[in-house]
Amino acid sequence: MKKGAKIGIIVAVVVLVIISAFVRYVVGTYNRLVSLEETVESQWAQVQNQYQRRYDLIPNLVATVKGYASHESEIFTQVAEARSKAGGVMELGSDVLDDPEKFEKFQQAQNELSTGLGRLLAVAENYPELKANENFLALQDQLEGTENRISVERKKFNEEVQKYNRAIRSFPGNLVANKHGFEKKAYFNATEEAKTAPKVEF
Repeated sequence: MKKGAKIGIIVAVVVLVIISAFVRYVVGTYNRLVSLEETVESQWAQVQNQYQRRYDLIPNLVATVKGYASHESEIFTQVAEARSKAGGVMELGSDVLDDPEKFEKFQQAQNELSTGLGRLLAVAENYPELKANENFLALQDQLEGTENRISVERKKFNEEVQKYNRAIRSFPGNLVANKHGFEKKAYFNATEEAKTAPKVEF
């Protein structure tokens, strides 16, 4: 075999090895980004589950408080309106994660509901019989647990979003992310009203 042919074969093998390594890198990076995105979406579902749990507790809580404080109609109206608004954004799919405006709307509706619940629970301060009602105490306990779970799930969600966003923005992973349409996800940000869960202990 001629020397030129040997060199040609060696060059071809080297080129094939480089191309193969590049393809493996691109495929590996793509699969890693898909996995990170799936984790974010899975964590989003957990956040939604906890918000749904809170959403489902509200009618019973309102009915119990209303039994003792029926004249507090303004607060009941505020809670009903906030719950209705939150319900309107409750069924958003994971596509909301790619739309900062929709994500902000979801978060704002949930924060308004938290504020309304805080006001509703503050009403109980004026009604000692209500504070002693077993049904109210059980609902209060469930709500407190749900608010804590919401906080935990939002924190986990933000951690997963941070990992994902870092991966799609870091070089050279950002080359694969840009080519295949991986977009930055939004974080939950605490508003002034939402920095603390509604006060549910008396």
